Amino acid sequence: MEKNFVTPFGEADIIARARDGTYCLVEVKARTGDPMVLPVEAVTPQKRERYRMIAKTFCAKMGKEVPLRFDIAAVLNGTLDYFENAFL
Repeated sequence: MEKNFVTPFGEADIIARARDGTYCLVEVKARTGDPMVLPVEAVTPQKRERYRMIAKTFCAKMGKEVPLRFDIAAVLNGTLDYFENAFL
């Protein structure tokens, strides 16, 4: 598991490995109070594209293509919702 995986394209908050061997690039979004935008809605198309580039950098670091998925951990007022395969 890695935290704050930094690349020229941005940073992945968490990279974890699922039981099936899939690497999960997790974007953590947190909000407090009554947000205008829910945490999961804050992952814009531009952020998704950056995560795709981060994934390519991660595979290059691993030296091979590895199974990947993109997840979102959304925290709203202390409550966690976790979305597996949140985007492609």
